[in-house]
Amino acid sequence: MIKIEAVIRIEKLDDVREALEAKGHKSMTIEDVQGRGRQKGIQLEWRVGKYNVEFLPKLKIEVVCNDKDCEDVINTIAETARTGEAGDGKIFISEIKDVVRIRTGERGEKAI
Repeated sequence: MIKIEAVIRIEKLDDVREALEAKGHKSMTIEDVQGRGRQKGIQLEWRVGKYNVEFLPKLKIEVVCNDKDCEDVINTIAETARTGEAGDGKIFISEIKDVVRIRTGERGEKAI
């Protein structure tokens, strides 16, 4: 089993969710996060002058899937969330040792 964590632009959530659902990947967790990468935030100008916004609002999507579905989920997120501009986000992939469905006690891929 694989856990995919994708940090994306807020405005891309609906597109990514719809694309994943269309491919049968309906389960996901969404979290509001803030971060920065190579762009190091942004500089804005207001009436009082310029100021830096160090950490930009983003969303983190977490999807746990079977090994065979991993590349499909990654490619779907990457293609749908991409704008081509700095700040599009990152995708992190890690292995999951086990999963337990609390309601039934099922374990492993049955519990996903």
